[in-house]
Amino acid sequence: MAPISALSIGDLARRTGLSVSAIRFYEAKGLVTPIRSAGNQRRYLRSDIRRLSFAMIAQRLGLTLAEIAEEMGRLPCGLAPSLDDWRGVSTRIRGALESRIAQLEATRDLLDGCIGCGCLSLDRCALYNPEDRAARAGPGPRFLLGDRASDFGGE
Repeated sequence: MAPISALSIGDLARRTGLSVSAIRFYEAKGLVTPIRSAGNQRRYLRSDIRRLSFAMIAQRLGLTLAEIAEEMGRLPCGLAPSLDDWRGVSTRIRGALESRIAQLEATRDLLDGCIGCGCLSLDRCALYNPEDRAARAGPGPRFLLGDRASDFGGE
């Protein structure tokens, strides 16, 4: 018989707002590990509510599943993480979050300028990339990564 504090997968789904299939997905990724009842049914600890809640929030913040799994691997198994545990997570992901914020702000600023510039001319467009000159700096959306058209002989 499962311990009183254990939750069925359906109970965990109701508590977290995740679908049962999403919980199974997170389980397959190693983010939660159920215990098995005598009838081989999944049972989850109450601490898994916090683990799954963290995973959902972290994904919304842009962390990858690998980054989330790495952080969750540092949390105590079978216990609710302490305030110090959460502070450690916060400290470790702060740099990645600040980098994402800066990238989002730069993207927003480029879009504001592009959509609202009114230039209607490729001769003056800050994002125009004739002959794919920006490719010299490497792969990806070079202007959104911080390069400027002027770096490549553009306006």
